[in-house]
Amino acid sequence: MVDVFDLVIFGGSGDLSRKKLLPALYAGFVAGRVAPDSRIYLTSRSGLKGAVYDWLKEVFDESHPACPVEDADLKAFASMVSVVELGLTEGGDDWEGLKMSLACDDDARPLVHFLAIPPGLFTSTCELLGKYELNGKRARVVLEKPLGHDLASAQAINADVGRTFEESQTFRIDHYLGKEAVQNLLALRFSNILFEELWSGRTIDHIQITIAEDLGVEGRAGFYEGTGAMRDMVQNHLLQLLCLVAMEPPARMDADSIRDEKLKVLKSLKQLSGPEIDRDVVRAQYASGAMRGEAVGSYSEDLELEQPSNTETFVALKAHIENWRWAGVPFYLRTGKRLPDRFAEIVIQFKQIPHSPHPGWGNNISPNRFIIRLQPEDHLALRMMVKNHSAKAETLKEVEMNLDVTGDNAVRLGPYLRLILDAARGDQSLFVHRDEVEHAWRWVDRIIEHWDQSDEPPETYQSGTWGPYEAHDLMTRDRREWFHETSHRKAVR
Repeated sequence: MVDVFDLVIFGGSGDLSRKKLLPALYAGFVAGRVAPDSRIYLTSRSGLKGAVYDWLKEVFDESHPACPVEDADLKAFASMVSVVELGLTEGGDDWEGLKMSLACDDDARPLVHFLAIPPGLFTSTCELLGKYELNGKRARVVLEKPLGHDLASAQAINADVGRTFEESQTFRIDHYLGKEAVQNLLALRFSNILFEELWSGRTIDHIQITIAEDLGVEGRAGFYEGTGAMRDMVQNHLLQLLCLVAMEPPARMDADSIRDEKLKVLKSLKQLSGPEIDRDVVRAQYASGAMRGEAVGSYSEDLELEQPSNTETFVALKAHIENWRWAGVPFYLRTGKRLPDRFAEIVIQFKQIPHSPHPGWGNNISPNRFIIRLQPEDHLALRMMVKNHSAKAETLKEVEMNLDVTGDNAVRLGPYLRLILDAARGDQSLFVHRDEVEHAWRWVDRIIEHWDQSDEPPETYQSGTWGPYEAHDLMTRDRREWFHETSHRKAVR
């Protein structure tokens, strides 16, 4: 299906637009998913230097879309793009000009406002969109994270945006929900009785969700200090992935049904008290170390801080969902910066077999695992034990069954294009309802408030390692271990 829409990217010359949105839109255009008569407007306080074509060529040289950048395609795409010099705190002729440019007699042609700007500008931008009547029934507004700093600020943003846009027009984006592997997870769970019958504490031992980053806070210093990994990653990405793994089958695969089931998961999350937070939540900050053979500085050195900071760059925690399906099944969440590798992954680990019927199999039988890899590539796999035909003795080996259905040569257009197109169609299935945002903040705020009241600083870990000892102890005291990247980066023979 070819999508025709008008798109305004507020913050159109910023990092998110340059690195994610425009490359995704270009790849969608080349693949025939974005119609050539769509219109894309980039707002910028100072405009662009040079022609749009030249600027886009420079952008794509740096960001590398998911398809080759051919000159004819780039010229055609550039003809769809206009730059609007626009202030976001007060109206004027520039807003009148945008209103005239977006004039359209076709109410069926969607108008998407993508706020790729700091959340502090959400309120004023939405007020101006309302003032200049750019919030009609064909309009949608996409809000990029972070949505607030805590529950109170998130509620204030939701209320401010809600004065201009109805909830049905509001699309709170979490790009992890648009990844192909997440969509395949939902398809596998809810279209195959095999998986759904196994998807509970009767057969699942525990679940791990990890988002690891190999970079430090380079380029994000102004944002990250005082924010930290709990607010930046746990409150949104990790809890949203937890919801999709743990949710009950929806009555229908539509936005309201899916979001209702996700909200039930958040409501069922066990609230952690002070002693439980000390025991089951680990926060840490990276120290100096080495990455790929090169020395790197500590968090404080990277930010040139004169005083020690309590901002965490690493969080590992154990969570429980208090309902019948997941009673007794721990969910281990982990995220951090300056780790040895960059990846995002969900590991569903099933229980170990109760008895080995063959003496030759020994005690080296690995439990079955369902692997959902989200980055740097999308991948679904099931790990299981089979007879080792190459061994002389009667032994087993672990193999990986690839569940991917997309061919290796297929162009994957990425989550941002999927989500932009869904917003244009008015499909909120992969977007976050305001109630989800607020319940996630309620759960996270209790942990942050406990930290703020504590005199204990974050633990430290050496850059280039898998985090502090306490994160590993979180697993080992439960007689479990993190499913380490070194174990699955190698192909299983």
